[in-house]
Amino acid sequence: MKNIITHEGRVVLVTGAAQGIGQAIALALAQRGASVIATDLHMPHETIEKIGSNAVGFELDVTQEENWQAVLRQSKAVGEVDIVVNNAGYFPNRPIDELDLPTWRRTMATNLDAHFLSAKYFLPSMRKKKWGRFIGISSNMVGLSIPGMSHYIASKMGIIGFMRGLANDVANDGITANAILPGLTNTLATAVQSDEQKRATWEQQAIKRLGDPEDITGTVLFLTSDDASFITGQAIVVDGGQYRVG
Repeated sequence: MKNIITHEGRVVLVTGAAQGIGQAIALALAQRGASVIATDLHMPHETIEKIGSNAVGFELDVTQEENWQAVLRQSKAVGEVDIVVNNAGYFPNRPIDELDLPTWRRTMATNLDAHFLSAKYFLPSMRKKKWGRFIGISSNMVGLSIPGMSHYIASKMGIIGFMRGLANDVANDGITANAILPGLTNTLATAVQSDEQKRATWEQQAIKRLGDPEDITGTVLFLTSDDASFITGQAIVVDGGQYRVG
C-alpha cells in the first residue's frame, strides 16, 4: 500500500524533519509521490539523503518570522506549497514552581506560534489553487495527568484550538486543517526515559507497545490526501488507545 501514489504533484513542507516523527512523515509523503521540503533548526541532511532527489532541505527556526519569510522565498524553487505539517516541538519538564517566563515563551513560540506563521505565509498560495492541507502535531498529553508539563499541555491544546479556528476560516477555499495527537513515541527525544518509565506508559494503552514514528504517518497521509476532503477542524488521537474520552 505504501507505494500507492496519492500525493503526486503535491509539495509538502515538514518542520522538525531531521529525525523521529518529522522524518518519518517526510519519508512517507515522499513515498506517496510528494515533493518534500524538509526543515529543522539545523539542516536535515539525513532526511534529504534518505528521500533523494525529491527533497530539499532548509534551516528553519520556527519561532522566527523572518525564517518563515526566507523559507517561503526558497520554497518557490520547488513549487507552491500544498501541505504544511507542523511537527517541530519543545517539551522541557518543569514543575510549576520551577517554570520561568523564558521557558514558557519558548514553548509557546515553538509549539504554537509556528502554526500561525506557517498559515500566514503559505495560506495565500493555497487559496489561489483552492486546495491545501494544514496538519498540526499536538499530543495526547492534553488528556493525561502528567506533572511538570503545564506549559507544554497549554501549547498543545492551543494547536487543537488554532486548527479548529483555522478550519472555519479556510473551508470555502478547499483547505482543511486538523490536529494529530500522538502518544509516547520511540524517538531520540524519549530515549532518555528508562524501560520502566516507557512500560508504565504503554501498559495504560490498549495496544501494549511503545509507538513508533511510522505509526503516526498513516493518519498524516490520509488527512493530507483527497480522501479526507470532508474532514477538518478535528483532533485525531494516535496513541494505541491510551487517551480515552470520559
